[in-house]
Amino acid sequence: MIAGKVIGVILGAMVAGPFGALLGLMAGHFFDKGLGQAMGFDYQGNRAQLQQLFFETVFKVMGHLAKADGRISEEEISQAEQLMTRLGLSSEHRQQAIELFKQGAQPEFNLQQSITQFVEKGGRSHNLPALLLEFLFSIAMADGELHPSEKEVLANVASYLGIGGRQFEQLLAMLMAQQHFHQGGGGQQQSSAGDLEQAYQALGVEETVSDKELKQAYRKLMSAHHPDKLIAQGVPEDMMKVATEKAQEIQAAYELIKKSRK
Repeated sequence: MIAGKVIGVILGAMVAGPFGALLGLMAGHFFDKGLGQAMGFDYQGNRAQLQQLFFETVFKVMGHLAKADGRISEEEISQAEQLMTRLGLSSEHRQQAIELFKQGAQPEFNLQQSITQFVEKGGRSHNLPALLLEFLFSIAMADGELHPSEKEVLANVASYLGIGGRQFEQLLAMLMAQQHFHQGGGGQQQSSAGDLEQAYQALGVEETVSDKELKQAYRKLMSAHHPDKLIAQGVPEDMMKVATEKAQEIQAAYELIKKSRK
């Protein structure tokens, strides 16, 4: 908040020149600080709350996804443990993630209630709903396949987040295409028309877009996955590796299209 500082500088300068402007700046600073506290502005605290909320929601729904087909297999438990290792969770966060996973796998777990709580506490701000869906998709694809029961859960999550059916299908198609480039998967056959089609889909554009429009789409996606921006929006630092991998997939798709256009 800077309104108090601006007003203080202007009034101070009018009354007592440069010295008055300095005093006005100081007075405005304390005014802004007090007003922010009175209105409940605690940016650091709010970010920490959003990060905790994001963390809790992801691992609860992760447990629910694992149970979507009726039972949790040893393979799914192994995949969950591998994800926690890949994220580099601290021992404390790892234990917390395991407990949340178990909660989500319980028969009484209410998916709609969990997502509604996420939305009410901050999910409508910034880009968190789409980011949550992205993370859950990455988790569901840990075994390289999106099972029908998992897709149904993701569709329900999207609905509770306020993402319509058509928008969900478009987002899902984009994420599936991006997954094609996971760890350079699409870079092995750069002459393949199928790979090129996947690359355009990964960026959410048609093959007929101009170079300028292509670059704009690429930059928009990369900006949305910038680490600093994601952390500020509420993505926990523990989960940044998944976001980094997503940016690498987008980068690989863009490089393939650029090469094909030369």
